[in-house]
Amino acid sequence: MLAVFSLVSWAIIIYKGLVLRRAYSRSRMFLQVFRKSSKFSEVQSVCVQLRASPLVGVFQAGYLEVNQQVRGASPAANPAPRPTVRSLESLSRALARAATVEITRLERRVTFLATTASVTPFIGLFGTVWGIMNAFGDIGRMGSANLAIVAPGISEALITTATGLAAAIPAAVFYNLYSSRIKLLSAMMDDFVLEFLNIVERNFT
Repeated sequence: MLAVFSLVSWAIIIYKGLVLRRAYSRSRMFLQVFRKSSKFSEVQSVCVQLRASPLVGVFQAGYLEVNQQVRGASPAANPAPRPTVRSLESLSRALARAATVEITRLERRVTFLATTASVTPFIGLFGTVWGIMNAFGDIGRMGSANLAIVAPGISEALITTATGLAAAIPAAVFYNLYSSRIKLLSAMMDDFVLEFLNIVERNFT
């Protein structure tokens, strides 16, 4: 059981490390493109190449909402000379929903590391206690408590504690590391939402 926990947690550590690193680098690239572009359509054209960034999902949700509001606010018989959005509040809700979806995607499988860090030491301790109980049972059957009888059983029992700690320590370290990276990406999304709303307010209201 401890070996399974350890193998799965290491697979998650490697996978999420690559995912979060790519998400951060693509987010920085996306922000550069977004701030240099004069139209949302120009940003939309590069979203496919930068889709590893969570900002892409937030932008596309906002872009879709802006397009729907602009089309709905411009009757075909009398098109408005300047596109306008009808509700910044609904746009803000669409961006918030998209940000929540992206954060959930980033956090996927990371909670298993927290479970590993908290559970495996207790599993190891349980194995140690069980092994020591068996060692004392052997002492009772042998009728002797010399070191040659006690030491092998106790040393074998301690292996499970060591294994539990070996699984728990990396899981705890990388869980904290990845949680801080996800918080950083979440802060980037919050800043981007405000920036997007400011641009829409200046140009579409």
